Amino acid sequence: MILPDFVSDPLFILLIGIIVVVTSIIRLRLHAFLALLLAAYVVAILTPVSAIEQFALGTGMSSAQASELAGRSIGERIAMAFANTTAQIGILIAMAAVIGKCLLESGGAERIVRSILKLTGEAKAPIAFAGSSFFLSIPVFFDTTFYLMVPLAKAMAARLKKNFLLFILAIAAGGVVAHALVPPTPGPLFLVAIMQIPIHMMLTGGLLVGIVTATTGYLYAVWINNKSPIPLRGSPDTPIKDLENLIEKDITQLPALWLSVMPIIVPLVFISANGIMEAFLDETSRSTFINYLTSFISFIGDKNTALVAGGLIALFLLAKQKFGDWEQLSKSMQEALMSGGVIILITAAGGAFGGILQQTGISFRISELTEGHQMALIPLAFMITAVIRTAQGSGAVSMITAAGILAGMANYATLEYHVLYLGLAIACGSKPIPWMNDSGFWIVGKMSNFTEKETLKSFSVMLTIMGITGLLIVFLAARLFPLV
Repeated sequence: MILPDFVSDPLFILLIGIIVVVTSIIRLRLHAFLALLLAAYVVAILTPVSAIEQFALGTGMSSAQASELAGRSIGERIAMAFANTTAQIGILIAMAAVIGKCLLESGGAERIVRSILKLTGEAKAPIAFAGSSFFLSIPVFFDTTFYLMVPLAKAMAARLKKNFLLFILAIAAGGVVAHALVPPTPGPLFLVAIMQIPIHMMLTGGLLVGIVTATTGYLYAVWINNKSPIPLRGSPDTPIKDLENLIEKDITQLPALWLSVMPIIVPLVFISANGIMEAFLDETSRSTFINYLTSFISFIGDKNTALVAGGLIALFLLAKQKFGDWEQLSKSMQEALMSGGVIILITAAGGAFGGILQQTGISFRISELTEGHQMALIPLAFMITAVIRTAQGSGAVSMITAAGILAGMANYATLEYHVLYLGLAIACGSKPIPWMNDSGFWIVGKMSNFTEKETLKSFSVMLTIMGITGLLIVFLAARLFPLV
């Protein structure tokens, strides 16, 4: 049977994929893991072999490699995309679940929360979360920062008996913009390289735009928390009763503050040191000692190794507080890993769906539609990035794709403003619109025990508002301060 041409159009396939995911989860009440896998299969079935080969060639594969990928079965290609996502986030989520469980059960998170309240007061605690997340996410991936701060948000919400949604969104508001706008995270570093933006300008511009957009996100978080609050919910690994018992403890029964923060601080220091070394250390001028030092930092600064180190410290913290109760310690770890396993499965399924969508050639199709467009480059850069981000789920991939499309269009000699603004517009465009094909959507939703509808209404809307705000700021700054 010969199918109409529109059936193989990436935009049509994308639409079908969206319908399958949304209908399966919201109408059929199918588990997110199964819904995402089902959507991946539907998209893969509709994708022609020629599109897969074109996608592979566009990513730098040889003709033989492209043919080999296209010749694989649908199940193999989905499994490959699933495995790629698992490789990126599997250990991170598992160890983050261990760290979170240990911090909560040992009283470490409660100790940190009491210290924050003493320093800021209850009224300013959400601002402290947003600010901390923003600056921590500059050297560290947002998901890592979020994993580490969620236990603090839960402990704070249990203590105050309110504002759990505000705490979660404050962490997200600070972290996501820093990750997209400020080097040395991968997206901004790629923009610096391909668009020839001086790194110090990207760093300064990203900080300024990021602070404004994070503030906008925080204001939305305050509004939605007042309008539609979401309570702190217990989970199999962390019942509400356990959190309430920790709140009632005297501070002398809690671990020391310095030990409580170590599971969080150690991974951040390791990862930050590695990022700084890679960004600023000149490889040609290293002595033998420096080479050994950088090799060691590269080892401990790997995000997986750093989180494992944090997990071991967290285990020591819990064991110290529950000395001798090895049965309870084993039970706690089993519960943490079971909870983390579910999140890994859902996130990896989202990654598989996004990976299969990319093989349809959706990025090439969007490039064709925007070729020769007469719209101003700044909003055009934002629009291209936002559409690609919404289509395939990855903010980093959307930035890389949009930069590849626009780098050749940007004639630096004729631009009325510095190319920095084009890079910042691309970075802001990587925020709208996170939904079911975005691993961050599932990480935020599942680790916070939000439903899919609640995550869309809060997290997705907030990021979209922040991205649009960033576009307006960048456009206005380019007009007022062109820097050329």
